[in-house]
Amino acid sequence: MAEDHTNQQPQQPPQPAAPQGFDAQQSQAYAQGQAQPFAQSQPYGQPQAQQPYGQPGAQQYAQPGCGQQYYAPAAQPVYAAPASRKKNMTPWIVLGVILFAVVFCFTIGAMSCSSAVHSLSNFGMGSVEEGLTDGPTVAVIDISGTIQYDGTACSPEGLLSLLDQAEENDDIEAVVLRVDSGGGTATAGEEMAEYVKRFSKPVVVSSASMNCSAAYEISSQADLIYVNKTTDIGAIGTVMQVTDLSELLDKLGIKVDNIASAESKDSSYGTRPLTDEERAYYQELIDVTNEVFVENVAEGRSMSLDEARALATGLPFTGEQAVENGLADEVGVFDDAIEAAAQLAGLGSDYNVITLTQSSDLGSLMDLLSESDSDSATSAAAAKLIELLKNEGVLS
Repeated sequence: MAEDHTNQQPQQPPQPAAPQGFDAQQSQAYAQGQAQPFAQSQPYGQPQAQQPYGQPGAQQYAQPGCGQQYYAPAAQPVYAAPASRKKNMTPWIVLGVILFAVVFCFTIGAMSCSSAVHSLSNFGMGSVEEGLTDGPTVAVIDISGTIQYDGTACSPEGLLSLLDQAEENDDIEAVVLRVDSGGGTATAGEEMAEYVKRFSKPVVVSSASMNCSAAYEISSQADLIYVNKTTDIGAIGTVMQVTDLSELLDKLGIKVDNIASAESKDSSYGTRPLTDEERAYYQELIDVTNEVFVENVAEGRSMSLDEARALATGLPFTGEQAVENGLADEVGVFDDAIEAAAQLAGLGSDYNVITLTQSSDLGSLMDLLSESDSDSATSAAAAKLIELLKNEGVLS
């Protein structure tokens, strides 16, 4: 029997069931292939599938808490949340390498310089360390520069330290002061002259280009003074300067109000002229100070006060003039002064010559770094370095 298919609708394929949670409109869109299934739950803000920037496509994100999701517009670029990444350690590594290189170069350079300076300073001159002088020795102390309180050999503290080294070293039997100075602070010169006077071993001065004022006061206490023919020596005198800037300040329209505890407290500030009374007072002060200078010269050079005062003109003499007037003993070079010191000490011709120099923390550190590669020496150097840095306030 034939079947009637006239009114029978064509059989449609079954529609796929919409995923759970779709409303009617979304279910219809899904059935027509216009919607995609939801992505599986992912951490908030993390894209399910990364796509190149600007390419169409739907990025799917999870909503926090409720588990529902939404679609990003198909053609709109979406930025992915930045992934967690490690800190870039390259700059720190480079900095560490640079610091290591600097420290390494400094250490090597310091060791090389220390060795070079040590070698040069002792070339033909022996050693400055007690126990290494090895027999009769003449020590040289350089007084080169302004006489002042700066801790060097041109200061009372510095000179006394070097003289003490020579006094305590039994091998050192005489000292030569190599003087090249135009003078300086009166009180510093007075102190240094006293230290030379107290020194128990023979002292000879070798004058270089200048040996004037406070430097000569120091030299006058030596047993012998050698000069070159062209040496400027003497200049026995004392000076005080007060610069009057008041007229210049007036022209510049600058007014200075000095609030002082006494009328003359601001007399040396240069903001006003000296009064007649103040000038007389300062003149007397200079005369008293200069008298100490003259007395030291007279005592040191075995002169009378009148003879020393006659030479206290404030002007220098040449080396030859100084030998003639009694301010110096002999014309001769540095080597002549050393030989004279050796003769005064009774050393004959067989003796060593060294230069006494002040030790410093930096020099001590260099010596520690260069003395040995052993663990004990390295530990000592490290401990010394830490101590120095603490003393300088670099480390707490």
